[in-house]
Amino acid sequence: MIVSRLDEDRLTALLGGLADLLTDTVAGGASVGFLAPLDRAEAVAWWRERTAAVAAGRLAVWVAREGERVAGTVSLALPDKPNSRHRAELVKLMVAREARGRGLGRRLLTAAEEAAAAAGITLLHLDTETDSPAEHLYRSAGWTRAGTIPDYAADPGGRLRPTTLYFKQVGASAVTG
Repeated sequence: MIVSRLDEDRLTALLGGLADLLTDTVAGGASVGFLAPLDRAEAVAWWRERTAAVAAGRLAVWVAREGERVAGTVSLALPDKPNSRHRAELVKLMVAREARGRGLGRRLLTAAEEAAAAAGITLLHLDTETDSPAEHLYRSAGWTRAGTIPDYAADPGGRLRPTTLYFKQVGASAVTG
């Protein structure tokens, strides 16, 4: 399984595979910001909208592929404000249902964490649906629970669910902090 960072051209070339992954993730019940059923055209359009942020350096996207099939992805949203350039938000960690349970989520998470540290980012944060399988991954990877917000977002079925916030210090602050 190959994990690589995408530039704008590679993201554009993989729009169909990324859209298939997104629709699979939503169909599987993961709360990644969309309601089910998610139309493939809507998923392609959503990914296409990300290309400008990738080109501008505001979004870093990694993809895991088995051959030509997109099996997983993760992104880092990079702030543009001077007082927040030390941090980034981990967003849209997704693994295809048929590829789960083989450590791919951990590999994607590690790739994003290592790239963040190499870029001088010292603090990562994320939110995830409370009691979701993703929470186990984040806790086991050393992320710290910061708190829970009730009724934060609707799950794919439309039901309001709480979200849990996590953070992780990486790079220099992880060693000295």
